Amino acid sequence: MDAVARIERSLHGAVGLADIAGSPPRLAEAMRHAVFPRGGRIRPRLTLAVAAACAEDDPALTDAAGAAIELMHCASLVHDDLPCFDDAATRRGRPSVHVAFGQPLAVLTGDALIVLAFQVLARSGAAQPSRLAALIGVLGRAAGVPSGIVAGQAWECEAEIDLAHYQRAKTGALFAAATVAGAAAAGVFAEAEGWRRLGARLGEAYQVADDILDVAADADAVGKPVGQDAAHGRPSAVARLGLDGAIRHLRRLADEAAESIPDCPGEAALRTLIKQETRRLMPGAVAEAA
Repeated sequence: MDAVARIERSLHGAVGLADIAGSPPRLAEAMRHAVFPRGGRIRPRLTLAVAAACAEDDPALTDAAGAAIELMHCASLVHDDLPCFDDAATRRGRPSVHVAFGQPLAVLTGDALIVLAFQVLARSGAAQPSRLAALIGVLGRAAGVPSGIVAGQAWECEAEIDLAHYQRAKTGALFAAATVAGAAAAGVFAEAEGWRRLGARLGEAYQVADDILDVAADADAVGKPVGQDAAHGRPSAVARLGLDGAIRHLRRLADEAAESIPDCPGEAALRTLIKQETRRLMPGAVAEAA
């Protein structure tokens, strides 16, 4: 079974926990709407790739770790799209959760997905207590303060925003969690900071690519509104470096990420995969137009 199929199976199983007798049916429907149909699944695919490079021996725990990372990401998108933040009407080419289900249920959907991420880990990690403890710590660090996705969103509420801290928390936190979780799920606890640096570089590259697409891509192509950074006065790599400078910065980050992989049995294969994935961050037409 390939990585995407493993991830989708795990996510369907996780979201199915909300769709049982006694659970509010519209909440279960909203949670499913937030998670499916899938986006790129970049973060859980990274978790599975790192675990494979570290010679994973518990695929079920790896799958749970990847699903937990993706559930946390989907929760952040639901909250991100709310009128009090981005006020985005669409996500992945269809109505965002608050448009389809209303604001109160959207808030609860995001909250429920965050809790579900920890439930998924707990259900699959009982036989590996040391790995489970590490994974829960990784996920909690990625979610909260001082440098998780909640902190990243909170930077938008500050009078002055530090771009590096903002991007590290808003986007980099879950990428760093994805790489560290992949290693931890495989029982590799050494070089945790090395895996975190790899994920952080990939996260920064992804955020820079997102900043570029926000000014240079079409909404239909990316499946969400564009022009959001300028509309909401948010910091971005394009605002700081210009479009050409942001593209050059993205390429540097991609190269640095590929060269920063810690020693592991599957290092060469992982490097090849990262180079392929980072090339996909920037559609050729956008780069050529710039």
